[in-house]
Amino acid sequence: MSGLVNLLARPLLFAMDAEKAHGATIKALKILPVPRAAAPDPSLAVEAFGLHFPAPLGMAPGFDKGGEVPDALLRLGFGHVEIGTITPLPQPGNPKPRVFRLAEDLAVINRLGFNSEGHAVAHARLAARANRGGIIGINVGANKDSSDRSGDYVTGIKAFADVASYFTINISSPNTPGLRDLQQAAALDDLLARVVEARDAMTARHGRKPLLLKIAPDLTAGDLDDVVRVARVRAVDGMIVVNTTFERPPTLRSPDARQSGGLSGRPLFGLSTKMLAAAYLRVEGQFPLIGVGGIDGPETAFAKIEAGASLLQIYSVLVFEGPGLIGEIHRGLARMLRESGRPLDQIVGSRAAHFAAGF
Repeated sequence: MSGLVNLLARPLLFAMDAEKAHGATIKALKILPVPRAAAPDPSLAVEAFGLHFPAPLGMAPGFDKGGEVPDALLRLGFGHVEIGTITPLPQPGNPKPRVFRLAEDLAVINRLGFNSEGHAVAHARLAARANRGGIIGINVGANKDSSDRSGDYVTGIKAFADVASYFTINISSPNTPGLRDLQQAAALDDLLARVVEARDAMTARHGRKPLLLKIAPDLTAGDLDDVVRVARVRAVDGMIVVNTTFERPPTLRSPDARQSGGLSGRPLFGLSTKMLAAAYLRVEGQFPLIGVGGIDGPETAFAKIEAGASLLQIYSVLVFEGPGLIGEIHRGLARMLRESGRPLDQIVGSRAAHFAAGF
């Protein structure tokens, strides 16, 4: 273990409730000096969505929900940081306990339910660091009791257009009742039309901000066909594949494996990578993909790229492996690229048909 995990003492964190340990880690990142990680190998730079990413690996949303520590996360070596999910109005989320470590499986189950401090608090934090650089994505969501959930996403675009490097439209969380219904073709078409219009209306003032769509891993092939078709017609800039899953693989061994909520971490790798590859084949190069789910080292990161990911995100594995894994993955990817003799963009999707087999 290295970095903050050593400083905070992993056994102490694991003696706490998972959500309390997360809060303690956020506080530590606020007050402790975080040394800047070594610059990634130049071979890992990625051009996507009109942005320059110094390295492919980013911090997934869910860790820094309110924009409290993006700069500390960038110093740890992430090529980008995604904040959120942020809802327009503050909401507490679901009752506690709602986060469960599955240590035996290197996995996490959460049923947080978009706990959020709201737009105003998060925007104030991000506006205060707006001149520090780095790619900061804003993951926007809808309030649980909203009468116009699509309108909540439009509100998010307008609220953060001045501080976002890109936006993620999160309609795939399993923990807000009915949210995934927005992935159905007609509802998705209406939603994307509205958020694209809102983004375009803010472009003259704040520049054009890429719009990404985050999808669930539990879609059928027909569902995925519809989602990709609508995303292409509405000209989104990219997709993030995938969110957490309702599925519970029979291989899970942890006592909390049957808790309700979304499963993330190592057990999600197979399902998420198959979905990623299937999406890549359907997108046909119209826009890039970010691969999420089950990455736990350089080998699985490289496999995600082969399946179709131009960029990557992690979160759950850091609970168990600590921030030293960020540099380990980037060093391993650079080594594997050298061994392959090919640049990164030629690896993207090179084995998509293999990984999508049987979908």
